[in-house]
Amino acid sequence: MSYCSAIANMKPADAALHQAYHDHAYGFPIETDDELFCRLILEINQAGLSWTTILRKENSFRKAYHQFKIKKVAAYTDADIERLMNDAGVIRNRLKILAAIENAKTILTIQKSHGSFRNWLDTHHPLTKQDWVKLFRKTFRFTGGEIVNEFLMSAGYLPGAHEETCLIYKKVLKQKPAWSKASKK
Repeated sequence: MSYCSAIANMKPADAALHQAYHDHAYGFPIETDDELFCRLILEINQAGLSWTTILRKENSFRKAYHQFKIKKVAAYTDADIERLMNDAGVIRNRLKILAAIENAKTILTIQKSHGSFRNWLDTHHPLTKQDWVKLFRKTFRFTGGEIVNEFLMSAGYLPGAHEETCLIYKKVLKQKPAWSKASKK
């Protein structure tokens, strides 16, 4: 038994940075809507960049985006957009910042209709990757195929986060809800 080849093949400094995320977050179910929102926004910000960059900036992202409190981000004003555009601790891309705000507003609407963002995801599960991508593109901003795939893998809705020989693979399976274990789509 070993770790996923992605971790095993990294330079030691990068592997150390990725290890905690790999061992405790990647592929594990996410319980709270704020943390699901966080993961979605981090995946959106990773587009065109490396995940290493995002992991290095994660604490700054959490501080700059008010710990990803959905209600708080949905209420951001032009002053907040400018604050984020001037914050070197985050990705200063106006389209990604605007997507975070609009997606927070969308999640508030989803919470009203489904009780939570997680319930909304659970209601649609299982879908194929292609159907998830269609749903996300219809519902959210800045959610292309790779972003949707990584978000859903990282939150346990799509398989592939860990190789079956990885030490973490069985830990992830144990924590998944029963409905997801039966689904292999």
